[in-house]
Amino acid sequence: MRIIRSGDEGDEVRDVQRRLIDLGSIIEAGELEGVYGLATEEAVRAFQRDRNLPVDGLVGSDTWGQLVEAGYRLGDRTLYLRSPAFRGDDVRRLQRMLNVLGFDAGKEDGILGRATADAVMEFQRNVAEKVDGIVGLDTVRSLERMRPADDGPGRALVREEEAVRSMDSSLAGSTIAIDAGHGGDDSGNEGPTGSREADLTALLAAALAEALRARGAQPTILLPRAKDSSPTERAHAANAMDAAVCVSVHLAAGDPDARGATCAYWGTGTTHSPAGQRLAELIQGALIGQVGLSDGGIRPLTISLLRETRMPAVQVEPCHLTNEKDEHLLAEEGFRQRVAEAIAEGIARFFGAAAIEGAKRS
Repeated sequence: MRIIRSGDEGDEVRDVQRRLIDLGSIIEAGELEGVYGLATEEAVRAFQRDRNLPVDGLVGSDTWGQLVEAGYRLGDRTLYLRSPAFRGDDVRRLQRMLNVLGFDAGKEDGILGRATADAVMEFQRNVAEKVDGIVGLDTVRSLERMRPADDGPGRALVREEEAVRSMDSSLAGSTIAIDAGHGGDDSGNEGPTGSREADLTALLAAALAEALRARGAQPTILLPRAKDSSPTERAHAANAMDAAVCVSVHLAAGDPDARGATCAYWGTGTTHSPAGQRLAELIQGALIGQVGLSDGGIRPLTISLLRETRMPAVQVEPCHLTNEKDEHLLAEEGFRQRVAEAIAEGIARFFGAAAIEGAKRS
């Protein structure tokens, strides 16, 4: 989709404003005629902060998609397994309720897939309802009568934590999906001297693939020649190859003085991926310890690539492209190789730590 940003005008802006107001945002009357001004941008940024999205004030595919999804409440529509899948906050609420009640609805991603449909049928079976997987008002009322608590870990989170502890695998022979951020018609951010993010992430992805191959892994760069592949398409490609881990390489942008590596994993205000968080911690530690990058921290995000992948997934931003010093470093092959080696080391530690933990438990 076309990115909607400050200064834009028209029906698309008006639609964004209407959805923000429905969610409780306040936008000045002077902007309500479809003008993307300061008040609209601040409302977008507040929404992004609340949804664990990158806070850039731009309405791209992730922000727009979640604006649409935020408008649904459980009971507003009948939910069932279909293709394309239902997406929305009503699905997310359904998954949360089922998980807290002990029915494994899978990742609380707001996407109604097979795991959620199976959990619905198991719940219906337990409360002696018609077992059809259809979430109408009767099933919603049955769920609400159970009064599931919003706090505490759900079934899916506990299962993933246990899976990480008992994981018994090796990096050698494992399929690793690598996403080179942007590419095709999307060049991403641009550095002070004109370096394009897509060009640099492609080089970093190639270096990472080589570093992983040297460790015995089987790396694959997702859709490297696709002209305009979306994050959803890349997530589906990683799922299709049954990758053990997915690493998306991007470069941060914004403040020209900002520096430091950051890693992101999937997480919302109520749940997260324990495996993704552990992978992010280990890659971040290697980037700081081996390359000497400053620590920008790890954080949960709900972007499509992390949300829609079925394996532990992270987005790595080793540098700020809009910082001229970082831009010069990224132009050096030796620096890119050190970054790639550090990311590969973090992935290796992820497999190794799981193996050690599994051995302790046996």
